[in-house]
Amino acid sequence: AKAALKAVEETGKIVQIGSQRRSAPNYWAANDYIKSGKFGDISMVEMTWNVNQPGRWRRAQLVAEIKKEDIDWDRFLLNRPKVEWNPRYYLEYRLFYPYSSGIPGQWMSHQIDTVHWFSGYDHPRSVVANGGIYVWKDGRMNADTFTAVFDYGPDNDPTKGFQVLYSSRMHNEAGGVKEYYFSNGGMINLDTNKISPEGGLKAEYAKAMNMQPNLLAETSLRSDIKMETGANTGGDPMTSLHMRNWLECVRSRKQPNASVKAGYNHSVANIMATMALHTGKRVTFDAQKQEIITS
Repeated sequence: AKAALKAVEETGKIVQIGSQRRSAPNYWAANDYIKSGKFGDISMVEMTWNVNQPGRWRRAQLVAEIKKEDIDWDRFLLNRPKVEWNPRYYLEYRLFYPYSSGIPGQWMSHQIDTVHWFSGYDHPRSVVANGGIYVWKDGRMNADTFTAVFDYGPDNDPTKGFQVLYSSRMHNEAGGVKEYYFSNGGMINLDTNKISPEGGLKAEYAKAMNMQPNLLAETSLRSDIKMETGANTGGDPMTSLHMRNWLECVRSRKQPNASVKAGYNHSVANIMATMALHTGKRVTFDAQKQEIITS
């Protein structure tokens, strides 16, 4: 990830990372609202990505048809351990580590990216994670159920910051895909695109505690475009906006909505969460050395 970031920055290439939320009007509206100070300090974020799609990332027919002589197996493996030809590793790579982290890299990357964008923090301070293969016993290596807890805030001030709770399951879609941002004044719901005082501090309690309440007014974010989360999306409006932004930046040489730095930052979060899952340890990040640390 560091090498890719350096290569792009040194050449001036225009790179758009596939974080389509950064080109969606409702997410821009949420970012502007938070940055305005009206929301107050983020205190917690809850995110889910739940589906019930038994065939997700499975390619059974192609696995049966593909032949080793049709592809460059060694090139596919790159710096991974040399193993015998396995068509499932090649075609269903999202199910198999170390070719993919599965849920963190495929889904969590999109959602955790909004945390970096809205908060201005480049990386988590720490991550713990757990998960397993609880339902789909089909030979996969990557979890079908995953939960990670992140701590975000200034590296030099542990008294400031917030927590992110991310969970995902591939075997029961209850709860769907959700993104909730909380402050002491209320919440932003990026599923309904509503800002509300729900759950926030009531004026009478604030007065009793000699606090200035941050009372949020009920309002709506611009919500004419919704994130597509199906297995086979084809084209969708959010992706089209994202592609348009990239093409415009190729012409203007401006940085796109989701620059290579955004991709680097959410890669750090993904790697931290994956390491936490595989080691069972609390994982931190050394911002000076740009290194992930497993304690």
